[in-house]
Amino acid sequence: MLPFSDSQDAPSETWLDQLAQVAFEGFEHVDLTDGWLRAGDLDPSRRAELADVLRQVRLDPIALSAIRRSVIDPDRGEDNLAYSHRTIDAAAELGCRIVSVGLHRPLLPAQREALWFWTEPGPRDPNDPDTWQLAVDRLSELGRHAAELGLELSLEMYEDTLLGSGASAVRLVTDIGLDNVGLNPDLGNLYRLHQPIEDFQAAVAACAPVSNYWHIKSYLRDEEPATGAVVAVPAPMESGSINYRQAITTALDLGFAAPFCVEHYGGDGLAVSAANARYLRRLLAVATGEAREWVLARATQDPPVATGPAASPATGPTTGPTTGRATHLPDEGVPS
Repeated sequence: MLPFSDSQDAPSETWLDQLAQVAFEGFEHVDLTDGWLRAGDLDPSRRAELADVLRQVRLDPIALSAIRRSVIDPDRGEDNLAYSHRTIDAAAELGCRIVSVGLHRPLLPAQREALWFWTEPGPRDPNDPDTWQLAVDRLSELGRHAAELGLELSLEMYEDTLLGSGASAVRLVTDIGLDNVGLNPDLGNLYRLHQPIEDFQAAVAACAPVSNYWHIKSYLRDEEPATGAVVAVPAPMESGSINYRQAITTALDLGFAAPFCVEHYGGDGLAVSAANARYLRRLLAVATGEAREWVLARATQDPPVATGPAASPATGPTTGPTTGRATHLPDEGVPS
């Protein structure tokens, strides 16, 4: 729900209006990111109101993302750990299947003042054995709690944290060693940085086998070799600089079979997220072979029915690819 402001204390009628906009854009699933509502801090009656609103608009809350609540924050780590436990309980009560957490911390003043916060340096995790073990211990604790409630825990990748590269993120998941704990390979967080970055496709290949959720978005990125200057600004997935056609095929080939959360910063983030979901469905149809099967089946029709992706951009093909992963996306429509 990134395009919507903090609505913690808003009446349920406001929640209804906001979630109705998400449903109107064509979404059937939603990520209840805590930048919009901190479900773990709602009292039971308010959570019941939220559940009722979700039923009214027919949105399935497949995930809940807790943002900037690092359990190894040197100042707030223990409080964030307790908050994360409350969030897991609330997610289970609301019918979510995934809780996404990360190790990134609140924005610093310079980041809050910048047009795009990633252009300013933020907090950096130390990478010493004690900090690493603390992360393993506390995230394992959350993972066990999630497992008791039938939930998966997903760890969001983010720069300057122990989840800040493909190798480090995979190692952390491996050291935790729980079947219900995986990565959220939000590699867009790394791609947008105004500095040298890890190869995107190589990172996808490294992370996909241990990933169980994916916040997904794109940017236009330009690098000036002579000066080292970098510019990165948000862009729709279809027109950004990241080759998601290759990335999605790679991820599925390596066994990724989890939900996506489409995101976009700036402008009409909800509308762009909806466009991202339609684009992603097309890429999934290609990666699963549905697109090829549909094209070949269409060729046998006499006369052919012009109902392919280009004929109905808002809803996708009427008689085209409609099965499998391509239509079972929990496209929560608004980012966390």
